[in-house]
Amino acid sequence: MPTLLVTGANRGIGREIVRQYAADGWRVIAACREPAASGVDEAETVELDVADAESVAVLAESLEGVAIDLLWNNAGIYPDKGLALDALDYEDWLEAMAVNVLAPIRLAAALKENVAASEKKLMAFTSSQMGSIARDSQGAYVYRSSKAALNMAVNCLKHDVRPLGIATCLLHPGWVRTDMGGGAAEIDVDESVAGMKQLLDGMTLETTGAYVDYRGAPLDW
Repeated sequence: MPTLLVTGANRGIGREIVRQYAADGWRVIAACREPAASGVDEAETVELDVADAESVAVLAESLEGVAIDLLWNNAGIYPDKGLALDALDYEDWLEAMAVNVLAPIRLAAALKENVAASEKKLMAFTSSQMGSIARDSQGAYVYRSSKAALNMAVNCLKHDVRPLGIATCLLHPGWVRTDMGGGAAEIDVDESVAGMKQLLDGMTLETTGAYVDYRGAPLDW
């Protein structure tokens, strides 16, 4: 039975990732800050504050010797949605960088041996097309810059984990109807996750480092 560990597992895209992989017979380890209040009942829940180094270290210690086929760094925040330049909160910007960039790389580093010990050897990162500098977009300074930084960090990471046989993938889930995406978004979580899941099923070292949307379309960096 393959094993998935996914962060941000208590709502939105993360919650649907848990549901779909559990339905496929995977062992699912659902990580979130408050497992007791998560509402996740089809998977194992573990406590994790992705922005807290000690919390990551405690989780890594508890998982020593556990093979993780897919580590999906999904947790993220969008604190400046709809904010103009003069309304930006720079402390929120620092928090977004901690959660959206530092946390996924810290967790990948902490659990790389677990992933390397598995059969599938995959690391996925929920990014966004809003992190594409080539799109030359405006607004959302905090969220866009954090996702662009995540893209670069994972592009560096792929070189360090490739010798371990680990493939990486940056995924744009689409504009999804969640608390973050809003009710006017284009697709539901089930369509988004089903598409990303299909892509990951075919991910190999030959395709490592891909930056694609949930349909498999490559995105410009």
